[in-house]
Amino acid sequence: MHFWKKGMVIVVGSIFIALGINLFLIPYKVLDGGIIGIALIINYLWALKPGLMIILFSIPIFIIAWFNYREYFYNSLHGMIISSFLIDLLQPMVGFIHIVAIYSSILGGVFIGFGIGLMLRFKTSTGGTDLVAQLLSVKTGVNVGILIFIIDSIVVLLGGFLLSTGTLVLSIITIFFVGVTTSLLARNVRPVS
Repeated sequence: MHFWKKGMVIVVGSIFIALGINLFLIPYKVLDGGIIGIALIINYLWALKPGLMIILFSIPIFIIAWFNYREYFYNSLHGMIISSFLIDLLQPMVGFIHIVAIYSSILGGVFIGFGIGLMLRFKTSTGGTDLVAQLLSVKTGVNVGILIFIIDSIVVLLGGFLLSTGTLVLSIITIFFVGVTTSLLARNVRPVS
């Protein structure tokens, strides 16, 4: 029963992440942070599939997890693959909703943060920098949402430099709401050591 419950959480969390990206971020060239943010930068600059880029950029992190944190590897691999697949599958939804850019950034952050936080509550994730944040949380005891926020900030600053000031401002709003929503959902989750 636990296997099915975790599987449903991965699918539901991945759907929220994919909707957040495709409905709210991509129409305004807004970034999330981490591996998703890097994949979105590449999508905006060269029109490459963001889900596929997430998989490619996650490979080194999963190699580290395989050798050092096997439980994290197993708990995150499915989330990364399913969320990446759904991001690319649902990409035709880009432009389906038309709202003011700032509200789009907020809703995108809430959707993505909800998906990530839900997965973290059930000891799974999308891998990528979420996985890095989980590993750092084990070592430092710092809340995983705060660590995700720090990593995301670095990626967003890079994206703002490469894309535009508007992207930077809207992306800062997005990662704030990703971090807050993730922290609220994952606040009582103890990292697995």
